[in-house]
Amino acid sequence: MVSSLLFEITLIGLLGIGSQWLAWRYRIPAIVAMSITGLLIGPIFGLINPEENFGPLYSPLISAAVALILFEGSLNLSFKELRGLGKPVFRISTVGAFIAWILGSLTAHYIAGLSWPVAFVIGGLFIVTGPTVIMPLLRQSKLKPRPAKVLKWEGIIVDPIGALLAVFAFEIIVYITANDPDGAALLLFFAASIFAGIFGWACGKGLGWMFETGHIPEFLKSPAVVVVVIFCFTGADLIMHETGLLSVTAMGITLANMGVSSISDMRHFKENISVLLISAIFIMLTASLEVETLLQVLSPNIIGYVLLMMFIVRPLSIFLSTIGTSLSINEKVLIGWIAPRGIVALTVSGYFATVLLDAGYADASILTSLTFALVFFTVVAHGFSIGWLARKLGLSMEGNPGTLIVGSNPFTVELAKSLAKSKIPVIITDSSWNKLRLARKAGVPFYHGSMLSEQTEYNLDTMPYEYLITMTDDHAHNSLVCTTFIPEYGRTNVFKISPYTQLENGYSSGVVSKVGGRVLFDKKLPMDILNEKLEAGFVFRQTKLTAQYNYKTYLADKADTTVLLYLVKPSGQLKFYSEEMRTVPAVGDTIVSLTPPDKEQEKMKEKLETQRNNG
Repeated sequence: MVSSLLFEITLIGLLGIGSQWLAWRYRIPAIVAMSITGLLIGPIFGLINPEENFGPLYSPLISAAVALILFEGSLNLSFKELRGLGKPVFRISTVGAFIAWILGSLTAHYIAGLSWPVAFVIGGLFIVTGPTVIMPLLRQSKLKPRPAKVLKWEGIIVDPIGALLAVFAFEIIVYITANDPDGAALLLFFAASIFAGIFGWACGKGLGWMFETGHIPEFLKSPAVVVVVIFCFTGADLIMHETGLLSVTAMGITLANMGVSSISDMRHFKENISVLLISAIFIMLTASLEVETLLQVLSPNIIGYVLLMMFIVRPLSIFLSTIGTSLSINEKVLIGWIAPRGIVALTVSGYFATVLLDAGYADASILTSLTFALVFFTVVAHGFSIGWLARKLGLSMEGNPGTLIVGSNPFTVELAKSLAKSKIPVIITDSSWNKLRLARKAGVPFYHGSMLSEQTEYNLDTMPYEYLITMTDDHAHNSLVCTTFIPEYGRTNVFKISPYTQLENGYSSGVVSKVGGRVLFDKKLPMDILNEKLEAGFVFRQTKLTAQYNYKTYLADKADTTVLLYLVKPSGQLKFYSEEMRTVPAVGDTIVSLTPPDKEQEKMKEKLETQRNNG
């Protein structure tokens, strides 16, 4: 076993991020990779045991991480997202949660063999899914917006509800089994829950007000958010265990709906922190399991319980709770299947296992095994099946990577038409209805609005588009749009048209060339030059590389004035040309270029001559 705590912390970080990278590289569910990694270095090979080595710091660290993860998730819950989905989300989070609690408790008693008190505690807890498992799955599966939003809202809202249901069930048990029942504990539970919600709302309102009025400088805003989140969680949790989850959720939702600009600016920072925490916590939790726990997972009653929870309890609770809502049958099937359990279930069940054992319920000893079995089987089953099932049900945005073009003009319209010809999803956006007439006339998909508008964020579905290119006449606007969307699309997928202008001694563009995305095509090709080439008769041309006609031959054959635009690989992968990126086409790739008219005429003559000779 590793003897250095510092090295163990480093190892957890490296393996967590390494698991995320492997999942991205080989397109497997990240939570599956992290869980397996934790099992390998923990109970299987015995390299580390975080719970034992961290000692009294283990539980507080896990709790603080869970609070930050849940807050980051709730910070994405803007009520504007619920247009048309408010009713199903409310039903699933209330009626659906209650049905899942009752059915899960019955299953725990009759199948897992738990006593009624323990069954109702664990039944309440196991309604949770949570952002730690839902968010990675949504990123991986590319669901259409409606089911993705329902799963996201449910996962974040039901997380604290599940923990509170477990606490409520335990308080009811204590009240019923006491020799001298005292209703004060139940009243304290309800009062503490109400206080947690109000406390979280107050923390959110207060922090938002301080941000908006400039009472906190920019460099302190991110640290202030982290500290206040932990304070909000701890303050509520001191009064009643597990109400801290409700408090940070209320805080996040409050800030998300205040329209605080600073929060939007920090969202990607908090997402990065969340990814790091999820990676580390999953490794720590699975590495802390005992070998006996893993062996106990294989018992028939535990496996039977897990299967019933996955195939009966979850689908039934979703179908019953969404009767009369706007969800389609396919959406109900998908949502009814996807319910992976994660960090909250593992951490809270450990707490209740200890409490119930101390209260004299010996059967609570299997709670850790039961929880891990449900977490692992749901994570693996739902992680590997969500993409396949979404495609089968027509709820996936899978396909060739699309391109979102900002700016409507003759060149962008022709570029969009060529992308569509290559079966690449494409859309043109512009705030000018007059400029969009070219796109409308050409039959190219378009959106009327500014990419930087909050309204566009909610009205334009950007899921099908993996590339963003800005090609307006306003170079500062292009750079601003690129800077705004780099965290979302990635630095290699955001481009802007050249802002450079030719001078006697070279090219100059000012500060706008230093910020934003990569320069598209060539810095010698600003927007006006490309449009002039179109007016001069240049045409879009596709050339497929073969073993006989390779890239080297193509470069030697093309005209000097030809502009290399992008290439499409046989897999459908798209790559735009840029001086700032190395592009190496291979056999089978199709190169799309802007070709001078004389070169195109030569190609046409050669084609006609070949046809005559063959005839």
